[in-house]
Amino acid sequence: MKNQLSADLISQAKQVMLKCVTIAEQSLQRSFPTPSIHFNVRGKAAGKAYLQLNEIRLNPLLFIENQQAFFDEVIPHEVAHLITYQCYGRVRPHGKEWQGMMQNVFNIPANTTHNFATKTVQGKTFAYQCNCTTYPLSIRRHNKVLRKQASYRCQRCRYELTFNGVQLS
Repeated sequence: MKNQLSADLISQAKQVMLKCVTIAEQSLQRSFPTPSIHFNVRGKAAGKAYLQLNEIRLNPLLFIENQQAFFDEVIPHEVAHLITYQCYGRVRPHGKEWQGMMQNVFNIPANTTHNFATKTVQGKTFAYQCNCTTYPLSIRRHNKVLRKQASYRCQRCRYELTFNGVQLS
């Protein structure tokens, strides 16, 4: 997947990441190690921060489709996780420390989710039924149900979801 990203786009992502670290260093008056950046997140997640590795990972397909949002929001979001960890240790992922980092250091709203179209990255889904509706479950959750490692319930009627035999995508 990485080879779908141009060298220029990768370079721009690294520059945004470095700019975020520099902003944090100036604001907090301390230095931080330079994180590594990889483009290997799959599924619907835009990015992930690996705190102890000082590493951020981005979804290359969503990055290509939403470049400006990655530069403006996703990369700073993930860097904020790393900086928060280095300042405070292990805290709630989107807790007050991370929110403060986003709002007070990066001057960015502390949004915890994205609104990107995920059709191109969505894997297979399977229809599961309760008493009141049908839910699409991911292949990962479907396989957990098949292996009897998990079961899921409707949040409205609390009825256990059962596979109705239909693969949706």
